[in-house]
Amino acid sequence: RSCSPGRARHTNASRRAGLVARFGDLYARERLDAETFLRTYISDTEMVQRIIYIAAVESFHAAKMAYRQFKIRVRETLSIGHSGPESLEDTVLDYIVRHEDLYDVQASVNEVIRSMNINPKISFPPGIDFIVISTLIRELCRVAFSMQTLIPPLDIAFGTDGELYSETKYYRSFDSDFTAALVAYHVWPALMENDIVIVKGEAVTKR
Repeated sequence: RSCSPGRARHTNASRRAGLVARFGDLYARERLDAETFLRTYISDTEMVQRIIYIAAVESFHAAKMAYRQFKIRVRETLSIGHSGPESLEDTVLDYIVRHEDLYDVQASVNEVIRSMNINPKISFPPGIDFIVISTLIRELCRVAFSMQTLIPPLDIAFGTDGELYSETKYYRSFDSDFTAALVAYHVWPALMENDIVIVKGEAVTKR
């Protein structure tokens, strides 16, 4: 398919706005749907929220890995016959933006579920599998993959239990101890651009 030079760059701002909004929707809708669904199996709210947070973190990790591999394959293919007017990097990016449907999202979903199954911080009742929240995982992977095509790409903040609570990074959950200085666990990751928070996440603080 023909494409004007640097199309990915020209559409960067609108694609970014759409993806940031979609990330907000995932937090407001799909996350809550997954929470409601998980509560039918697990009564412990903390475990439910930890499962969803880890699903989000692992989805971004899997999608970023898949993007890197996809980009390498595209670059190898396009470099053979490449000749301007745009740079090879721009040509590769344009191709990926136009053919995001070639991203094997199911492979990423499987990778996320594998990682979650061996994560010592979360567990499921016997006979139940993390595949029950695969709809949320799939959407997170799709958004995370698309976010890698932005200039600069968007990513989520790295969070650890016991880290110092940051007002700029997170909102406190309603059941937090508002005088506590440390994060007990995370509910949703913050969205970052060049190490600057553009959408706050959610965390629980407790003494």
